Amino acid sequence: MTVDVGLTVNGVRHDLKVDSRTTLLDLLREHLGLTGTKKGCDHGQCGACTVLVDGVRKNACMNLAASLDGRGIVTIEGLGTEQALHPMQAAFIEHDGFQCGYCTPGQICSAVGMLSELKRGLPSAVTADLREAAVDMVEAEVRERMSGNICRCAAYPNIVAAILDAGKA
Repeated sequence: MTVDVGLTVNGVRHDLKVDSRTTLLDLLREHLGLTGTKKGCDHGQCGACTVLVDGVRKNACMNLAASLDGRGIVTIEGLGTEQALHPMQAAFIEHDGFQCGYCTPGQICSAVGMLSELKRGLPSAVTADLREAAVDMVEAEVRERMSGNICRCAAYPNIVAAILDAGKA
């Protein structure tokens, strides 16, 4: 069965007819040609497909496109350009926060969403004081919040350094 889905992806409105079982990941890659978002495990376990849905990080493989009708999606392609990188993209380059690069788009989108969570004061499992209005951006917070994004090359020290640096900006 096909359904109508209207999404704003990277600032551009798209009205599509898709199979009702189509995930956001498959819509992005197969229908819109946005291949920056990677299909890693296709089970919501690795984070390679992380995108921002209305500013909140989501695993694109675990969300049906039809359930996101009318929402705003930002992928790695929508964060910056070659001429004007997003601060998180620039920090990943500066800190060599990648090796093979397969997980990098999901890591960067997740990191951008994570910084938004910190700014909104949302606690994590390692937040020291849940009564505080703001959450400090420390290494333990970054590691906990990014734990859903796996890097098979183990570039974690550089990824954390990049996030901490970009978070200061």
